[in-house]
Amino acid sequence: MASKLARLLADSRRALFTMLGVLAVIWLVQLVNWTDDYGLSREWGLRSQRLDELPDMFTMPLLHGSWEHIEANSWPLFAFGFLAAYRGMKKFLWVSLVIVLTGGLTIWLFERPEAVTVGASGMVYGYFGYVVLRGLLDRNPLDAVVGVVIAAVYAYVLLGVLPGDPGISWLGHLGGLIGGLAGAWLLRNRTPRPAAAPRPAAATAPTASGPRAALHKELDDLGL
Repeated sequence: MASKLARLLADSRRALFTMLGVLAVIWLVQLVNWTDDYGLSREWGLRSQRLDELPDMFTMPLLHGSWEHIEANSWPLFAFGFLAAYRGMKKFLWVSLVIVLTGGLTIWLFERPEAVTVGASGMVYGYFGYVVLRGLLDRNPLDAVVGVVIAAVYAYVLLGVLPGDPGISWLGHLGGLIGGLAGAWLLRNRTPRPAAAPRPAAATAPTASGPRAALHKELDDLGL
């Protein structure tokens, strides 16, 4: 029990520093982007249906279109990202990759060709979906409670996966959410249940042998 708690605390510290580092990078990129009149967004944002633009799905989450945009994404990105990472960095990195791919491909396939999409909101929706579903699939009581609470408190964010404001990429939100749910399924705990202990064989009566056994058999045959 003590070792499990120590490991959880260590993973939580790594998750905290990781998300602080992610936010620091995003805000530094935003500062450079702002001083360049958002030239980075135009250059490295994602445009749909062009093969040469596909790699930009990896740079898109680091870019934002305004200070209001990055402020709106920062808190939920930190909170949901921390909850996604505190169970271990390996799964966190894998689910982050899945979210980037599903969110980026959804935008690339279905967004208007003239649109340039930037922002970390797809990651926010992905981590949200991952945190909500992970505990149920892993049958982990703590993670399941966390997921239920997050789902209940932040259920309104699901409105963001519906078409609405043309300036908001609902496709990125939807693709990210799909990636988070898929990541929870792909990375679920597959540890098999321990096999039941075999039941002891039923005791058998010892078989008599020798002259006395032969005598008893003859008496039985005679009905005595």
